[in-house]
Amino acid sequence: MRYLPAATALLCCLAIGSSVAQGVFRYKDANGNWVYTDRKPADGQAESVKVKVEPTAPRIYVERVLKESRIELRAINECVCTVEFGLELRDAQNVRFSRNGDVRAVVGPRSQASLVEISPTGAGAPTYRYDWSFVMGAPGTEHRPDQPYRAPYAIGQAFRVTQAFPAIFTHGSRESRHAVDFALPDQTAVVAARSGQVINVAHEHFRGGAKQEMADEANFIEILHDDGTIAMYGHLHWDSIRVSPGQRVSRGEYIANSGNTGFTTGPHLHFAVIRNVGMQMESVPVQFAGPGDTRITPQTGMMLKAH
Repeated sequence: MRYLPAATALLCCLAIGSSVAQGVFRYKDANGNWVYTDRKPADGQAESVKVKVEPTAPRIYVERVLKESRIELRAINECVCTVEFGLELRDAQNVRFSRNGDVRAVVGPRSQASLVEISPTGAGAPTYRYDWSFVMGAPGTEHRPDQPYRAPYAIGQAFRVTQAFPAIFTHGSRESRHAVDFALPDQTAVVAARSGQVINVAHEHFRGGAKQEMADEANFIEILHDDGTIAMYGHLHWDSIRVSPGQRVSRGEYIANSGNTGFTTGPHLHFAVIRNVGMQMESVPVQFAGPGDTRITPQTGMMLKAH
């Protein structure tokens, strides 16, 4: 979820999100769990509900600024975290760039920075193209937790680990390699495994299924830790997220409910700690608190109790 490219031509535009109302159907399945869907069930036994969704994700984008005869491409970071931008300039005709080649910039929280200035040359029409991308978090971050993570659910509860390194059935990417999946039933309370600041959330999705194209429909929370790493809690239940960007949360604080949104074959919680290693996100191994001062390395198939 962290390397997000956007191809542009001469002009780059990003619309500001606004609240929208959308209609969905809901019904209870055989186990009594609420199911939300955009299609009415064949038996018609569902109620229609209207959902008002407010945008909450921070805006991170590249803006085109006109400066007399020049054009400036400016990185805008409205996140409460540091963001690394990458810019590739290409297909230039009758223009001169103040910087050539691939451009990178590390932009601090709620800040902006000039990436490049573009000046016309010659008599022909100035044209160019550029691609840009960004990664949240400062590059080169080191994972240094001051204590083991707590299991991300209520003290005393125990749930099965359905996937953990070195098992990587669906965790083949560098970003998810060390992620841990927990078999949390739908709408189980999810708590912060470590304190930090919320930097990003997605809460508007309500569908889930075993189709890769649904990967972008997972609800999630991202929390920035003091060492610069980021915890990601994924597949959360629709409309259950209780935190917002900029909010500080404590270890063990209730943040959302588990769910079944996005690319998933059933309700579970996807938990990963990731860091920016230079325009790319990488997951890191984690250990959880056990009884006393013990540390537990998650293994596929084990029952992990929250202490």
